[in-house]
Amino acid sequence: MPAAPLPPEILAYAAALPPAPQALCALLAAELDAGLPEASRKLWHGHPVWFLEGNPVAGYSAQKPGLRLMFWSGASFDEPGLPVLGGKFQDASVFFQGVDEVPLDDLRRWIGKAREIQWDYQHLVKRKGRLERLR
Repeated sequence: MPAAPLPPEILAYAAALPPAPQALCALLAAELDAGLPEASRKLWHGHPVWFLEGNPVAGYSAQKPGLRLMFWSGASFDEPGLPVLGGKFQDASVFFQGVDEVPLDDLRRWIGKAREIQWDYQHLVKRKGRLERLR
């Protein structure tokens, strides 16, 4: 089942950026939609995020070093091309400057792992900051 059109607020997020990040947003959104067609999508903390059953799994944000692609459970993916920042959570992310930098095969594998490997961020506050693995 193809994903519904992107929500207007996600389209507006990309439209407010310069051309290179706009193109990255379009590529990442298309790949996330293709790999996670059942996901809900919305701006969360000001950035586009894809959710599975209410749990954030992937998203992107424009930052000084470039467009940051983040996977909330990415530290558990065991992927050398997806750096882990080493905090108390399970996130991993990578920065891109242009669409030509995006390794599509890796990206698609990471998106597949985002479905298979999930930590429960949805109930993080209820558990007082303690993460539990969902799958």
